[in-house]
Amino acid sequence: MKIEIINGPNLNLLGKREPEVYGSESFDDYLSKLQEKYPSIEIGYFQSNVEGELVDQLQKVGFDADGIILNAGAYTHTSVAISDAIAAIQSPVVEVHISNIYNREEFRHKSLISGNCIGMITGLGLKGYELAVEYFR
Repeated sequence: MKIEIINGPNLNLLGKREPEVYGSESFDDYLSKLQEKYPSIEIGYFQSNVEGELVDQLQKVGFDADGIILNAGAYTHTSVAISDAIAAIQSPVVEVHISNIYNREEFRHKSLISGNCIGMITGLGLKGYELAVEYFR
């Protein structure tokens, strides 16, 4: 089984960025633990702050991966291009957010990508990625 995790802008700063919102663990450290917990699953990882690179990665893995876990970060609320890329690929996508987007600023309450995802996990911290892996398993 192959699962690809794709993280969007500013998620490369996990562990440093607003720890009261996002926690104090880096994503690299978390990813190592996730890969140890699921040794029979090939878990790939990609992060970019650039919208077009996220679209390119969705297209690159979106016909081979058994599932994609996508945290589009701020692009969740603005990117028609990412939403269209999700619609264009075959791999199912679970939308994940570390913080509860509905408990934050009003503009974060609207996701442009969720209509093309099979589900959303929001507000459960990094645990949301593990729950998405469990869904695909």
